Amino acid sequence: MEGREEDVRVGANKFGERQPIGTAAQTQDGKDYREPLPAPLFEPSELTSWSFYRAGIAEFVATFLFLYITLLTVMGVVRSPTKCASVGIQGIAWAFGGMIFALVYCTAGISGGHINPAVTFGLLLARKLSLTRAVFYMVMQCLGAICGAGVVKAFQKTQYELHNGGANMVSAGYSKGDGLGAEIVGTFVLVYTVFSATDAKRSARDSHVPILAPLPIGFAVFLVHLATIPITGTGINPARSLGAAIIYNKDLGWDDHWIFWVGPFIGAALAALYHQVVIRAIPFKAS
Repeated sequence: MEGREEDVRVGANKFGERQPIGTAAQTQDGKDYREPLPAPLFEPSELTSWSFYRAGIAEFVATFLFLYITLLTVMGVVRSPTKCASVGIQGIAWAFGGMIFALVYCTAGISGGHINPAVTFGLLLARKLSLTRAVFYMVMQCLGAICGAGVVKAFQKTQYELHNGGANMVSAGYSKGDGLGAEIVGTFVLVYTVFSATDAKRSARDSHVPILAPLPIGFAVFLVHLATIPITGTGINPARSLGAAIIYNKDLGWDDHWIFWVGPFIGAALAALYHQVVIRAIPFKAS
């Protein structure tokens, strides 16, 4: 009995009141985590590696499937006589968020599951990948988006032309500044979520983080769409906007197109800056 009482006493006082929990418990001491080295700006050896091209193909296929499913969903909603006869705005948001969740899960181990030039740009600024790979990814993402939108148009050409092909544009009642702001903030939410969900330091501490990473990313896309579909149709992905604009190819689809490149790239840059400098304080850490 005395031994048991001693165990209880020791157990109750083993940890002090100031024992750090959560993110406060993250330290370099006693952890298997080491800050990864920044990716080189140019990596010529990548060009001779099959994994490099396999990753680009994965980005192409993922973006193709993303545009195919999401634009078909948009066409189904806009062609319905009433929103109640279709999945509605919420269904469109779920289609975008759900596809990102599924596609990031499928391709994360091959290419990182970017499926978005803005995400690639943000990770490039954070030195998570080389410029060589970033440019290749962006090209493949845009090609995949064009092909995905093209297949949707081939399936229902009349409806596609009648309903603007799912192209992004600033809605009536909103200014171009409103649209640009919505794209900046929306992309910031997405890219900041990507950084947080895939943080290598969290992965070292919490083994479940890599498994759950696609879920918050998909939810971020879903929530941003709920908020900004009435403003811009929600771009936050230059490849998605480009693919729809090229296949629709009308002045209406090109008038505001610059917003859907400038806004996402600014939002991605701000998210990278915030996460690396403020959250992780990487520039201030001793080497």
